[in-house]
Amino acid sequence: MIAGLVVSIMMIPQGLAYALLAGLPPEIGLYASVLPIIAYALLGSSRALSVGPAALLAIMTASFTSQFATAGTPEYNGIAILLAFISGIFLILLGVLRLGFLANLLSHLVISGFVTGSALIIAMSQVKHFFGFPHQVIPYLKFVSAFINT
Repeated sequence: MIAGLVVSIMMIPQGLAYALLAGLPPEIGLYASVLPIIAYALLGSSRALSVGPAALLAIMTASFTSQFATAGTPEYNGIAILLAFISGIFLILLGVLRLGFLANLLSHLVISGFVTGSALIIAMSQVKHFFGFPHQVIPYLKFVSAFINT
């Protein structure tokens, strides 16, 4: 009971923040944080697994959907929901085909590189907010290049 209460207290602000990071309305973040936990409680097999939204997924969703629609529009929300649905279908298909063993083929260096790259992407996406720059100031690679050359 206490664990469920703590998870709820942590997931509500986290879900709201990740929805805003993805360019979606905050209520979608609530659905994205609560529904996966309920589904995994009913269908999951591991007792030690983190389920819910993540900062990198929010940034990747925003990056993908912004190519097709403007953030805040119903089309943008629909594309993000469709992306989540297709991703879920793909994961269910991988589970049904028992292809989880493929994750064991990833070396420690690949996973470490992914985590480091994720941290850099998240940090770079927040630099504009930290320093108060207007949106779309400098693409990430140009920013890193300018930072290194100074």
